[in-house]
Amino acid sequence: MNRTLRTALVLAATLYPALAYAHVGVGETSGFAHGFTHPISGLDHVLAMILVGVFAFQLGGRALWLVPLSFVGMMAAGGIMSMNGIHVPLIELGIALSVIVLGTAVAFEVKAPVAIAAGLAGLFAIFHGYAHVAEMPGGAGGLEYAGGFMLSTALLHVAGIGLGQVVGRNSQQAGSYALRVIGSVFALAGVGILSGAL
Repeated sequence: MNRTLRTALVLAATLYPALAYAHVGVGETSGFAHGFTHPISGLDHVLAMILVGVFAFQLGGRALWLVPLSFVGMMAAGGIMSMNGIHVPLIELGIALSVIVLGTAVAFEVKAPVAIAAGLAGLFAIFHGYAHVAEMPGGAGGLEYAGGFMLSTALLHVAGIGLGQVVGRNSQQAGSYALRVIGSVFALAGVGILSGAL
């Protein structure tokens, strides 16, 4: 098993204990389930979170875990801001731009320093986290809901890393080209989301 895949599996395994929330009781289970399904219920969230994983894969090294970790951590911060009534403007614009910018970074194989890549992912994560909590069902428990959307997000990041691994390692030249095409398609989808066409 190569180092990249091993790192992705370790990241997923560290988040596995959050699944225990799903078996605590009805209210907690409902909160966890709602939180877990929220990121995968919107195309904008799915595309952005997969792109974070692909971008991290392209950067490699420490970025492989720091970029997704930054996203999950700052998404939690955005959720806390939403819970406490701290206003963050232009949420939908920020979410759409996350798909466009991250897709463009993947399409052009931007080799950003790890700190900048993690900072960019974290900035966009605030908008996603704010939106997740703003749309939390009334009866859902906050901690269980947050555990659900954080685990779901992390798994989407792992899926993006896995996509990079499968496609990018296909062959150096063809794999790189395929990932660039995926980034371009996702970025165009982001433009569609921003314009309301998708």
